[in-house]
Amino acid sequence: MIAMAEEPPSFSTHSAAHAGAPVSAEDVARALRDGPIGAYIVAGTSVGLLFLGWLAFYFLVFLPRGVIG
Repeated sequence: MIAMAEEPPSFSTHSAAHAGAPVSAEDVARALRDGPIGAYIVAGTSVGLLFLGWLAFYFLVFLPRGVIG
């Protein structure tokens, strides 16, 4: 038979000891203004590489096969 625990498990997200310090509105605004630059660079790089791959397929695979029809 399985023994049931007396107390429910404690999760760290519910513990006050793991809560962050209060943050001012100015710090939040600065983080949101300066924060996503790296994400934009990663996204732009991945879209650019995807587009270059599409162009390579277009010019190296599709155009050499000629017109369909």
